[in-house]
Amino acid sequence: MLKKLIMFVFALLISFAALQFDLQTASAFLSGTPSKSAAQSQLNSLTVKSESSMSGYSREKFPHWSSQGGGCDTRQLVLQRDADYYSGNCPVTSGKWYSYYDGVTVYSPSELDIDHMVPLAEAWRSGASSWTTDKREDFANDLSGPRLIAVTASSNRSKGDQDPSTWKPTRYSAHCGYAKWWINTKYEWNLSLQSSEKSGLQTMLNTCHY
Repeated sequence: MLKKLIMFVFALLISFAALQFDLQTASAFLSGTPSKSAAQSQLNSLTVKSESSMSGYSREKFPHWSSQGGGCDTRQLVLQRDADYYSGNCPVTSGKWYSYYDGVTVYSPSELDIDHMVPLAEAWRSGASSWTTDKREDFANDLSGPRLIAVTASSNRSKGDQDPSTWKPTRYSAHCGYAKWWINTKYEWNLSLQSSEKSGLQTMLNTCHY
């Protein structure tokens, strides 16, 4: 009986530690993450409509990795922000990163992509096609909130330009943070979403505890 009790307590401690790790990982490198209630309010306020076409789209219409001063561009600043530690300034030459989407730890920046939380093509379909190039550049280099994240190249390329109706992080415990960040990005940039996308976001947001 005592052995079973000890094992139960140990399992609880492991679960709590894992939850704390997720909370720290989710918040340590993405400032501006809304609470569950705030994200729900933002989701409810978004315009639901059919997506526009991809006509006229190209990544060049979203100039990205722009200079941020001091010899650094947007990519380098995100690599620095998201690292547990790193060497080199601009460029960052090595370090340690935890890829939130798939739970993989990497030590070389060459293994990382900087993911646009809302992909550029998705933004185009959701309202950015009518923006000026300057506004699209601001969107593509937005460091003011949870818009960009360093993740493994494989997870970023698996995501591509899909929305949450067809792609979610492979790590289930990342669903909460991912939904909050996606919702907040669309809210702050006044982008629309389609019905299936909203359903996917709601499902992930329902996994949040805070």
